[in-house]
Amino acid sequence: MDAEFAKEQLVLLTREWYMHPNGQLPAYEWSLGDVNPPVHAWAAWRVYKIDKKQRGRGDRAFLVRIFHKLMLNFTWWVNRKDTEGMNIFQGGFLGLDNIGVFDRSAPLPTGGHLEQSDGTSWMAMYTLNLLAIAFELAKEDPAYEDVASKFWEHFLYIADAMCHHEGHSLWNEEDGFFYDVLHAGDNVRVPITVRSMVGLIPLFAVETMDSELLDRMPSFKRRMEWFIDNRPDLTGNLACMRTAGESERRLLAIADAEKLRRILQYMLDENEFLSPYGVRALSRHHAANPYVLELGGAQHRVDYEPGESRTNLFGGNSNWRAPIWFPVNFLLVEALQRFHHYFGDDFKVECPTRSGKYLTLWEVAAEISHRLSSIFLRNGEGRRPVFGNYSKFQTDENWRTLIPFHEYFHGDTGAGIGASHQTGWTALVAKLLQQSGEKNVQPAGILATVTAD
Repeated sequence: MDAEFAKEQLVLLTREWYMHPNGQLPAYEWSLGDVNPPVHAWAAWRVYKIDKKQRGRGDRAFLVRIFHKLMLNFTWWVNRKDTEGMNIFQGGFLGLDNIGVFDRSAPLPTGGHLEQSDGTSWMAMYTLNLLAIAFELAKEDPAYEDVASKFWEHFLYIADAMCHHEGHSLWNEEDGFFYDVLHAGDNVRVPITVRSMVGLIPLFAVETMDSELLDRMPSFKRRMEWFIDNRPDLTGNLACMRTAGESERRLLAIADAEKLRRILQYMLDENEFLSPYGVRALSRHHAANPYVLELGGAQHRVDYEPGESRTNLFGGNSNWRAPIWFPVNFLLVEALQRFHHYFGDDFKVECPTRSGKYLTLWEVAAEISHRLSSIFLRNGEGRRPVFGNYSKFQTDENWRTLIPFHEYFHGDTGAGIGASHQTGWTALVAKLLQQSGEKNVQPAGILATVTAD
C-alpha cells in the first residue's frame, strides 16, 4: 500500500541506531540480543518487486543500500550461529516460542546445543533471497555476479548439510520429515521427532532461475556449471539444478521432488497439519501421541494444544503447539507457488491426503489460501470462525462486520486468539484474497459454501 514507507522502515532497521557494528539486528524489546528469523532480505526483495510493479521501475538505490547492510547481518549469522562450522545453524526460539520440548533460547538442561531445522532453513532461505537480489543488481553491474556465486555456493553447502551430510543430517529418511537434533556432546545426537512447523520451514528455501537471466550472466553461469560438473557430492542429491523445468527454469530448493511429496503427505493430511482454517503449527497426530523425551531423569513433552497454551513457557501467552499463524502459512503458500513455477501442472499431489483428489501445487496453495481466508468470512451458517462462540460478535449488527486481526487462531475452530490487533502479519489475508480474485481460483475443497462478504 505504501512502498516508500515500507522501504524507509527496512532501511531504518539497518541503520546504526539498530544494527550493531558486527551486523547483528535486535530481536525484541526485552531481549535485544536474542534473534528472530532473518526475514529482512525476503521483505526487502518483496517490497522492491511490489514497488517495481506499481511504478514500472525498480528503486535500485534502495536495493543496493539494503543489500550491503544485509550482507553484514548474514555474515554475523554465519560466524555466530553455526556452532561447529558445519552449516547447521541454531538461533534459539526464532519466533516459535514454545514449539519445542525445551526453551530454545536458554541453555539446554542436557548441555550441548540444538541443531535446528528451522534455523538452518531460515539461513538457506536467506541465501536465496540475497541471491535473487544479487541477480537483479547484476543486470546493470556485472560485479554482482561474483556475489551471486558466493550465495549460490553457500546455499549448496547448507542444503547438503541439512539433507546428506554424514552424521549431521536433519532429514529423517524413515519418517520422511525434517527434525531438530539434540547434540549433547561426545557425538550423542538425538532427533527430536516432533512433527511441527520446524519440519515445514525447509520448504521456504526455494527459488527458480530463468534461463534467459542465466544467459545474461555468463560468468555466473560458467561457475555454476563448473560446480555442478565437479562437485556432484554437493549437487547430485539436491533439487535438480541441471534439468530444466517449466520454461527452461532451474530449481534451487532444499526439498527435491521426492522429499517434497513426503513432506506434503503430512502437511496436507487433515489428521496432521491441515486444518479447515490453514496449516497448524503442530501435527494433530500428537493429540493421541504426545512427544515425550526422558533425559537425565527428567521428562520433557510436547502435547497438541490447538488453542491457548497450557504451559508457562514464554509466559504462556503465545502458543505454537497447534494453532494457526499467518506469517508461516503465507510463506508456505509462496513456497508452493514457487515450486509450481518449476514443476508446472504435471506435478500433482493428493490434497487432502487420502481424499483421492490430486491438485497441482498452485491449486494446493490456493486451497490453503481459501482455508485461511475462511477464518474471516461467513460460512454456510452465517458465522465467522474468527469470532468463535461470542454470539454478540456473530449476530449483533453493530459488531458482526467489525473484523479483528488476531495474533493466531485455534487450530480446530479458527477462533481468534491472542492480541486482536495483529495487523502486522494477520492482515496478510488481504493479499491472499486479492490473489484469489486475480487468478479467479475456485476452492478445491470444503469452502465452496463460503459467502463473499
